Amino acid sequence: MTGQTAAGAGRTAAGEVGRARLRKEDARLLTGQTNWTDNIAVTGLLHLAFLRSPMAHARITRVDVSAALERPGVVAAFTGRDLADGLGSLPCAWPVTEDMVLPAHPPLALEEVRHAGDPVAVVVARDRYAAADALEAVEVDYEPLPPVLDLEDALAEDAPLVHSDKGTNRAYDWPLRAGEDFAAVRERADVVIARRYRQQRLIPNAMEPRAVVVTPLAATGEYTVYSATQIPHILRIMLSVVTGVPEHKLRVVAPDVGGGFGSKLQVYGEEAVALAVARRLGRPVKWTESRSEGYLATHHGRGMIQDVEIAATREGRLLGLRVRLLADMGAYLMLVTPGIPILGAFMYPAIYKMDSYAFDCTGVFTTRTPTDAYRGAGRPEATYAIERIMDELAAATGLDPVEVRRRNWIRHEEFPYTSIAGLTYDSGDYEAATAKALALFGYDGLRAEQRERRERGDTVRLGIGVSTYTEMCGLAPSRVLRDLRYSAGGWEAASIRVLPTGKVEVVTGTSPHGQGHVTCWSQIAADVLGVPFEDVEVVHGDTLVAPQGMDTYGSRSLVVGGSAVHRAAEKVVARARRVAAHLLEASEDDLEFSGGVFAVKGSPEARRTIQEVAFATFTSHDVPEGMEPTLNAGHVLDPENFSYPHGTHLCAVEVDTETGRTRIRSYVCVDDVGRVINPMIVEGQVHGGLAQGIAQALYEEAVYDTEGNLLSGTMADYLVPSAADLPEFVTARTETPAPSNPLGAKGVGEAGTIASTPAVVNAVVDALRPLGVHDVPMPCTPERVWEAVRAARETRTDGEEAPA
Repeated sequence: MTGQTAAGAGRTAAGEVGRARLRKEDARLLTGQTNWTDNIAVTGLLHLAFLRSPMAHARITRVDVSAALERPGVVAAFTGRDLADGLGSLPCAWPVTEDMVLPAHPPLALEEVRHAGDPVAVVVARDRYAAADALEAVEVDYEPLPPVLDLEDALAEDAPLVHSDKGTNRAYDWPLRAGEDFAAVRERADVVIARRYRQQRLIPNAMEPRAVVVTPLAATGEYTVYSATQIPHILRIMLSVVTGVPEHKLRVVAPDVGGGFGSKLQVYGEEAVALAVARRLGRPVKWTESRSEGYLATHHGRGMIQDVEIAATREGRLLGLRVRLLADMGAYLMLVTPGIPILGAFMYPAIYKMDSYAFDCTGVFTTRTPTDAYRGAGRPEATYAIERIMDELAAATGLDPVEVRRRNWIRHEEFPYTSIAGLTYDSGDYEAATAKALALFGYDGLRAEQRERRERGDTVRLGIGVSTYTEMCGLAPSRVLRDLRYSAGGWEAASIRVLPTGKVEVVTGTSPHGQGHVTCWSQIAADVLGVPFEDVEVVHGDTLVAPQGMDTYGSRSLVVGGSAVHRAAEKVVARARRVAAHLLEASEDDLEFSGGVFAVKGSPEARRTIQEVAFATFTSHDVPEGMEPTLNAGHVLDPENFSYPHGTHLCAVEVDTETGRTRIRSYVCVDDVGRVINPMIVEGQVHGGLAQGIAQALYEEAVYDTEGNLLSGTMADYLVPSAADLPEFVTARTETPAPSNPLGAKGVGEAGTIASTPAVVNAVVDALRPLGVHDVPMPCTPERVWEAVRAARETRTDGEEAPA
């Protein structure tokens, strides 16, 4: 326990880090005292509504907003042409190759619409309902153009073009080669397996829809932009670029943000248009998306064809891996669209050793909603492919799926280990995580039950899925991002303000949207400074009060942002030590600091609490000569490496071969996320990640018709699982601290999503493999499972089951 014996007496020796603290954030959330962007109301507020294209691809021949201007409550209406002088193209910050095709992306379509939902006009009214009603009065004439939907057909010479001025639907080709030539390795292999996997499109479903409010200050030309965003600092820079408003005249605030999962790691046209309209009218404006609008206009995730080939020995040792990707960019390249598959390029080798690795990715334009970051961002796709094909290798060699992984993984004594993809994995123990998971799962007993049920010919089959993973977190060393042609750095900033009363304010450049930064940063600062947890306040999400930051994505917040807090707090202690030594008339080297108390070695009665030092510094009556009267300090940390969490996930499913229904019977995961700051928060992150990974395996898919219309455009059509659809999870951890940051942390926000999808699909296929089924396309719906069983039975002529 921690505590304080008297005012200003400091903390007890027990630490905060590692303690399951209830989240500080939750009281406001649970009592409705939150400040979502849509809650913001200011005098004279106007509301925006966007008219969106009902067609996937068409030429705009006429847009007439005049009738809308006659509608009650309407103040203004604009086409893309009306706002073109004040709006540039939306940004792409990741030109992955020098010759990447980068089309213009107007916030309001000008000449063509390129996906259903592309905005063509905006109506401004005194309330949101009047604005929405007036949309029906806007007249638009479209000349239909052919949709572009199939990734392979899009690359044909005679394919219709998404961007006719570019002459191609190929956005880029990005290769990576490492080790021996794959063709040579393939020649000497005993076993060669090739598979095609499809990553279906996913639609993010954050609890809070996107929203933006812009308030102008006409006298000074300043604007405050409130946005439900993960990236207030990046958004500020990019809005300045797009609209021409000087950066120092822009303040961006991310108030309470209700989830993001990457969908709010974006600079959206609605944000730019809102700023442009507020500037044009000199009035505050607000836009909040509807759910169905968000399904069309918020970027999607995944969307990829993966052709994967491995070469191995008959004993199951991997020799080489070849990956060819066709990645669906959608209609435009948004903030980091082209880079998402490239992040995965470094993760296809996963935890395995091999002699050869060949990777090629082709980005393809289609007339669908653009894709971009979605929880895991490239890493789940990579893990899915390698873990699925490792199960195929196990089947081909007659090995247990765990054993085939054991024969190929990097052993704990080999760390740090440079993977064939060029990453240096700094620490890990795959053996320990797997052993713990197998024990908790009861693996041997389930395999025995599986054999018995197969021998009985049960129609409900038991399947067991394995997924061992690692991922690159803590995005990222700035020099590595430079080499990948990413436009920004990977550093993070934090500062500590020690108030005269000894209370503490932590200012962080990370911007939380549900992760528990306020709680964890309080624990980190409390431990280093020796102050009570309750005495720490965390300030974030406002570019005026937290002017430096690179924001929140890629499981970087704790590893980079939390480490910056730790370093800034250490600087505060160093400054306080100097003052304490002066007050105690002792050498700094003779002071011990523990539990918030500076004491002279050998003379424990000679002591000063950090609160006493803070007040003495504030009065400045007796501080060291030449010292500024402040303990405040800041730190900007650029990580020296990524961090690499890892783990083993095991899933048991029961599959009814007559109906196709799949039920998850048990799920066990053991993750190693390095040093844990708050185990309760880690547990929540894992559970949330598992839900999203299982959702991809069994439930979710964005479906388009042949004309490019989104058929799964509402929550009635797009199946998001509830808690009732998910199993009880058994979670546990092993711990190998990361040596690359002062906290030893590795990141946990995406781990569950990355590992769970292949674990579930491997289990489904494992249940059906004796029937001749080697794959079930995601999501593994009852219809698809039933169809896979039917197709396998039709192709078999002898009526016998395949070898298990």
